[in-house]
Amino acid sequence: MDRLRTKLKHSELTAKIIRVFYDVYNELGHGFMESTYAGAMAVALEEAGRRAGREFSVPVWFRGRKVGQYFADFVVNHTILLELKAARSIESAHEAQLLHYLRATETEVGLLLNFGLRPQFRCLLFDNERKRIRENPCESVAKVLA
Repeated sequence: MDRLRTKLKHSELTAKIIRVFYDVYNELGHGFMESTYAGAMAVALEEAGRRAGREFSVPVWFRGRKVGQYFADFVVNHTILLELKAARSIESAHEAQLLHYLRATETEVGLLLNFGLRPQFRCLLFDNERKRIRENPCESVAKVLA
């Protein structure tokens, strides 16, 4: 298990963030709003010596134009995106949201942290090499048929 963990990107930082998540959950429990957990995570990450920017801007580009703007809850040490939830359980829509954030940024590792009835987390990886494949999509069907 330790051998596997050391091969994952940013595994040491990821493990520290997960420990902070459990510390916050154990201290506050469940039942608060997401914004409360975000405030607690900001304090706990700072105390753990981690730089955590809140409301990290995630622009969405289409054909060279900005078409959307989202905000991830945190980016830690300019390396890992955090998306917090206070839901009954993690749903596929939550994972999809984080995956879209990873796709739209240079960040390769994302943590989905749920402060629900029981603490849950998911780690999603989307390496930049895979993202580059999408940078050169096939020509639009609309252009071909015109």
